[in-house]
Amino acid sequence: MTESRIAVVTGGARGIGAAICRRLAADGLAVVALDLDAGSCNQVVSDITQVGGRAIGVGADVTSEESVTAAFDEIVERIGAPTILINNAGIIRDNLLFKMTAGDWDAVMNVHLRGAFLMSRAAQRYMTAAKFGRIVNVSSTSALGNRGQSNYSAAKAGLQGFTKTLAIELGRFGVTVNAVGPGFIQTDMTAATAQRIGVTFEEFLAKVASDVPVGRAGQPEDIAHAISFLVSEGAGYVSGQVLYVAGGPAD
Repeated sequence: MTESRIAVVTGGARGIGAAICRRLAADGLAVVALDLDAGSCNQVVSDITQVGGRAIGVGADVTSEESVTAAFDEIVERIGAPTILINNAGIIRDNLLFKMTAGDWDAVMNVHLRGAFLMSRAAQRYMTAAKFGRIVNVSSTSALGNRGQSNYSAAKAGLQGFTKTLAIELGRFGVTVNAVGPGFIQTDMTAATAQRIGVTFEEFLAKVASDVPVGRAGQPEDIAHAISFLVSEGAGYVSGQVLYVAGGPAD
C-alpha cells in the first residue's frame, strides 16, 4: 500500500524539491525532505503535516559518504525504511568554458553525479529487500547542450546514463529507475541565471515563454506531477526512461 511507502527527496527544502515533497505527501506517501540543513526543510515539513501528512526534515551533504550513511540511519530510525528516492539536489556554477574553474566543474559534478550515486547506493538495499523500489533522477534539457553550462550539461547527461544502467541492474528486484528532464522551470535557481546574464527575471520569463510551444514557463509542480506517476504502483513497467517535461519537444 502506498500509505506505507517512504520517499526521500534530496534538495527537498525549496523549489522543485519542495513541490515534489508536497505532491508525494498528497499521494499518501511519507516524505523525507533532505537538504544540507535540516532546518531549511521546516516549511515544507510543516506544510505537509498541517494537512495530515507524514514528513520529516533531514540534514545531509549528498557528496559525503559518511553524511549519506548517517542520514539513512536517521531516516530508518525516525520514520522507517525508504523505498522511493528522488535525486533532485543540484547546484549551478555557470560560465563559458574558458572562464570556468576546476572548482566550478568539480562542485557541479559532485552534487549531481556523486550525490545521486551515494544516495542510490544507500537506498537500494532497502528497495531490494522490499522487492519494490522507485528511483527518479532529476536531469534537465541542458543534458542536450546549453551555452555556459558545460559542467551542468555534462552532469545531467551523466545522470541519464546512470539512470539507464541502474534500471538494468535493479529491475529484477522490482526496482524501476527513471529520469525526468525539466525544461525551464521558474525557481530561485533560474532567477539567479537571469541575474547572471544581466536581465530582470520578468524579462527572462517572457523570453522563455515566447520560445516554449505551450506558451509559458514551467512550474515546480509540473515536475512533481510527472514524478508522481513514475513512483506510483502503476508505473512498474516503466523503467530506464528519460521523460522531458519542457512544454514541447526536447531536441
